Amino acid sequence: MKRKLLSVLFAVVICFSAAIPVCAEESLSRLVDNADLLTDSEKTSLLLLLDNISEKQKMDIVVVTTDSLEGYTPQEYADDFFDYNGYGYGENRDGILLLISMEDNDWYISTTGYGITAVTDAGREYMSQQFLSYLSDGDYAEAFSTYAQLCDEFIAMAKAGEPFDVDNLPKEPFKIWFNVLIALGIGFVFAIIVVLYMKSKLKSVRFQPAASSYVRNGSMNITQSGDFFLYSHLDRRAKPKDNDSGGSSTHTSSSGSTHGGGGGKF
Repeated sequence: MKRKLLSVLFAVVICFSAAIPVCAEESLSRLVDNADLLTDSEKTSLLLLLDNISEKQKMDIVVVTTDSLEGYTPQEYADDFFDYNGYGYGENRDGILLLISMEDNDWYISTTGYGITAVTDAGREYMSQQFLSYLSDGDYAEAFSTYAQLCDEFIAMAKAGEPFDVDNLPKEPFKIWFNVLIALGIGFVFAIIVVLYMKSKLKSVRFQPAASSYVRNGSMNITQSGDFFLYSHLDRRAKPKDNDSGGSSTHTSSSGSTHGGGGGKF
């Protein structure tokens, strides 16, 4: 009993000394909806999805929402929440955490351990583009579900030796390209109809094989012709170099752990 009490007091001291957003002796649920953005049924469904993916991939996939960052930056809040609440698989504490702050509409993805490899900077940018529209529309359940499913896909690709990165991002969904092809097909057919209609109005116009047929008789008299080379100009420009070499940029959190990640507004 005394040992239990001492361990709790030690955890509390660490939490206050590190000034972390949330203090816990053991890991929290993989869904912490402090901003109350989800209904009870949505919470149950999302938590089941997060737990299933986390157990399958052996990596914590976490969603955290809050009404206020309490003076922290999104990066500090997300990193410390992960570090001081017991998240992460294995000795490298592999995991990915999505933070949503309603205070200033901030989102931030914090990666740790193998999560840094699985979600590169370019991959994180792609991932955010898939769920930001849902966040902006207030469809938080769909946003979080999309994030979780993308984490599953990204981790699987990384384990297969081909993490999504600058030159290897996911292909757009087939249905998008299918819709584009349909739109192009309709536009092409419409254009043909318009051209045929315009052509039908030009019954008096016929193709002439010689250029002289388009010149009015007696309107032009050429006595001498020739070709003259005047000058040349060569313009050389350096080919732009791609400065984005891919991979994940990292930083150190207040606990001394290495994290990747980034975020923005929604």
